[in-house]
Amino acid sequence: MPAGPERARDESLTELLGGRRGAVDATAPPVAFGAGWLLGGQSILAGVIAALVVGVAIAGWRLRRGDRPRSVLIGLLAVCVAALVVLRTGRAADFFLLQVVSNAASALAFAVSIVLRWPLLGVVVGTVLGQRGRWRRDPVLLRGYGRASWVWAAQYTLRVLVFVPLYLADQVVGLVAARVVLSWPLVAATLAVSWWVIRRSLPPEHPGLRHPVQPAPAP
Repeated sequence: MPAGPERARDESLTELLGGRRGAVDATAPPVAFGAGWLLGGQSILAGVIAALVVGVAIAGWRLRRGDRPRSVLIGLLAVCVAALVVLRTGRAADFFLLQVVSNAASALAFAVSIVLRWPLLGVVVGTVLGQRGRWRRDPVLLRGYGRASWVWAAQYTLRVLVFVPLYLADQVVGLVAARVVLSWPLVAATLAVSWWVIRRSLPPEHPGLRHPVQPAPAP
C-alpha cells in the first residue's frame, strides 16, 4: 500500500534501507574467524574454515528467506576473498584487510560524491524508491542528502581510524571486537543522525523522500 503524505514524511532511513540485518550478517563471519583462530591455537586454517561455514550458512538462510541472490552472493564473495587473502599471506590480521580497504574507499566515495553534487545517500535511497534521478531536481532534497552523506563519510572514516592501528599491530582479537562494536551500533547511529539531518533540511511543507518536489517549468 503506498505511503500517504504524513506516512511518507515520518518514514525513516532505517525503514527504507534496513541496516540491522545486513550489518549483523556481515559481522558473523569475522567473529567466526576470530573464534576459530583462537580455539584452533591461532590456526589461520581453523579461522578460515569457521568463517566460510558461517558465511555459507548465512547465505543459505538469506536465500531461503527470499533475499535477492545478487546481494547474498556479494556478501559470500567478500568472505571468500578475505579467506583467500589470509591464506595467501599467512597473517591472521589480513582477514580484515578487505574491510579496511572497503571502508577507506567508501569514505572517499561519499566525500567525492558530495563535492560532485551526486551524494551517495541520495543515490541509494533514490534507487530503493525507484526515483532514478528525480530527487536531484529537488534542491531541498539534494541539499539534505548532501549534508546527511557527510555523516556516512564520517562513519567510514571512524572505522578506518580504529581498524588501521589494530591491523598494523596485528591485533586480531581487537579487530574482531572493533568489527562488532562498529557494525550495527554504528550503523544504527548513522541512520538515526543522517535521518535527523535530512529532516532538519526539509521545510514543514515538503512531502518527504518519496515525493521529490520538481521545479516549476520556465515560462
